[in-house]
Amino acid sequence: MGVPDLEEVGHETVFVEWAAFPDMSINPRFVAEVLEAVGGGNSGPLLFLCRSGARSLRAAAAVHDHLSRDGRNVTCLNVAEGFEGDLDPQGHRGGLNGWKARGLAWRQS
Repeated sequence: MGVPDLEEVGHETVFVEWAAFPDMSINPRFVAEVLEAVGGGNSGPLLFLCRSGARSLRAAAAVHDHLSRDGRNVTCLNVAEGFEGDLDPQGHRGGLNGWKARGLAWRQS
């Protein structure tokens, strides 16, 4: 397992869980926790990332919708392929596409 390493570009990775395993129940405090973690005055852009890019798409939309309702125009971007990417023909993630496979900075967690 690994996580993005944004140190080289002067940013930090923030970890807030959108949906909890095993039932994938949505964290009702997700938006509040994200805003607390990045600071209330953050003007973005904010990148959202999960293993495959599916959950992070919904998470990015939730934060964007909340900020829009507050009259704030903050860019919320989903990393579409996620950290580990799509399943390869053998049913494994991490080599076909995604943050790691694209050679972006990451570290073991």
